[in-house]
Amino acid sequence: MERITLAEDLSFSRIIHGLWRLADWKQSEQETLSLIEYCLENGITTFDHADIYGSYTCEELFGNALALKPELRERMEIVTKCGIVLESSNRPEHKSHHYNTRKEHILLSVENSLRNLRTEYIDLLLIHRPDPYMDPMQVAEAFHELKQSGKVRHFGVSNFKDHQFDMLQSYLDVPLVTNQLELSAYNLENFEDGTLNMCMKKRIAPMAWSPLAGGEIFSSNSEKAVRIRETLTKIQEEIGATGVDEVLYAWLLNHPAHIMPIVGSGKNLRIKSAIDALQHNLTLDQWFEILHSSMGHDVP
Repeated sequence: MERITLAEDLSFSRIIHGLWRLADWKQSEQETLSLIEYCLENGITTFDHADIYGSYTCEELFGNALALKPELRERMEIVTKCGIVLESSNRPEHKSHHYNTRKEHILLSVENSLRNLRTEYIDLLLIHRPDPYMDPMQVAEAFHELKQSGKVRHFGVSNFKDHQFDMLQSYLDVPLVTNQLELSAYNLENFEDGTLNMCMKKRIAPMAWSPLAGGEIFSSNSEKAVRIRETLTKIQEEIGATGVDEVLYAWLLNHPAHIMPIVGSGKNLRIKSAIDALQHNLTLDQWFEILHSSMGHDVP
C-alpha cells in the first residue's frame, strides 16, 4: 500500500482505519484482534482513535485486543485525540460538554490513552477541536513535555481552520504534521473555504474523517444525495468499481492533496472497498462530474 510521509520518522498508510464505532460493533477481543490483523495484512498500519470514542471505552477495547498479541504494536501507528470533554458515566467528574486544552488535561488524557491502548507511546496526538478558550502556551508546554518524555512522537490538529492552525503553530517548538478534516464528495466545506488549500500550502497531508458522509449519500432521499448517487453509479460502471463507496474513496484519493481517508468500519468487505479504491484513476471529467453533482451546478 502507498504510504504518506508526515515527518522524517513518521509515515502513514494511505488508508487509515478508524475506531470511533468500535464499542458499537460488540466484538470479542479475539474478533477485534482479527480485524487489526486483517488491516495489517492488507497494508493498513495506521489506526485512528480519540479518548472520547465510545464514551471513553474504545481505546481500552482496542488495547485489550492488542494485548492478546502485543508484538503487533511495532507494525502500526496509533493516532489519538484529546480536548473534548463529554458527560459520561465513565467520567463522573465531568459536569458538562466543553473543550479543555489546558496542560494538565492534555497530560492526563495522554496517560489515560497510554494505559487504555496498552502502549508506551502514541505516534500522533491531535487536538480534537479548536478551543475558543485555548491558551496556546499551555498546549505548547504539554506538547514539549510529552515529546521530551517519549510518550508522544508527533502532534497535529483536527478540524482546524487556517488561522487556528497558524495561531497554535506559532507557539510550538515542534511542527504540526497533519490536520484531520471532514472531507467527502457530499460535504465540500473544507474544499471551498480554503482549509484544504492551507494543508497543501503547508505541505501537510490531511486525514479525512467521514469520507462516505456518514452514509448520507446511500440512505438519504434528498435531492443532493440522489443527484450524487446517480453520478457515482454512472462512474462506478465506467471504471469497473464494485460499489459507489469505492468511487467516493477514489474521488478523495485522486485529489493532489494526498488525502488519507479514515475507514470507520468493522467489516472486512467495507475496508476492502477503500483499499480497492486505490487502483482507480478518475479522469478529470469524472472528478469534476462528481463535484458538479455535489454543488448542484457546474463550476463558474
